[in-house]
Amino acid sequence: MPIPVQAKQISHSTMREEVYHTILEWIMAGELRPEEKLVDTDLAENLGVSRTPVREALRRLADKGLVETSASRWTRVTKISVKEAELIYPIIWQLEDLAIEMALPRITDADMDKMEQSNLELEQAITNGDPVLAYQADARFHETFIDLSHNSHLFGILEDLKIKHRRLEVHYFGGSGFALNSVNEHTEIIKAIKDQDLKQAQKMIRLNWKGSLKRLMEVTCSG
Repeated sequence: MPIPVQAKQISHSTMREEVYHTILEWIMAGELRPEEKLVDTDLAENLGVSRTPVREALRRLADKGLVETSASRWTRVTKISVKEAELIYPIIWQLEDLAIEMALPRITDADMDKMEQSNLELEQAITNGDPVLAYQADARFHETFIDLSHNSHLFGILEDLKIKHRRLEVHYFGGSGFALNSVNEHTEIIKAIKDQDLKQAQKMIRLNWKGSLKRLMEVTCSG
């Protein structure tokens, strides 16, 4: 099992959380690839910790559906599943539909500037072939109006869903020649928000997610 080269020694004060988030980040970014075997002793040695926090982290990741085990014989990163995307994406676009309804009266010109900048960074990352930066820019775009919903429960549900969604999106931005369509869809969302047109903004958010799902399925089927 190759360990990412940027692995760093972890301080004991935040050991459990740092171990968990480090391995999670490797999975999300594709540095630990789907179906790659995970050996707790190798991970522990590389991170400079005992096997206990690594095993705890792997159990938490299994609960999130990102890691799977087989009768104590092996542990590995789960496959990227289009079926999972088909279940997750409709929930996300329904919740973002609600988020924009709550956020629209609060969105300022400065917030619009942030969304436009994120969309520009998304376009640049896709053009440069950097799927991780593309995902991060895309996430910032959506988080701008989700945060402005001022609904911590809504944010928490979306945050949990998007742990799984992130890996799907990195895969999508890394393999789709049509990923730039997301930039155009974001532009239409921004226009609707500027016009204070809630129904159009909700329509374009749904189209953005539906389009991403369709394109993800094309990438996965052709891969």
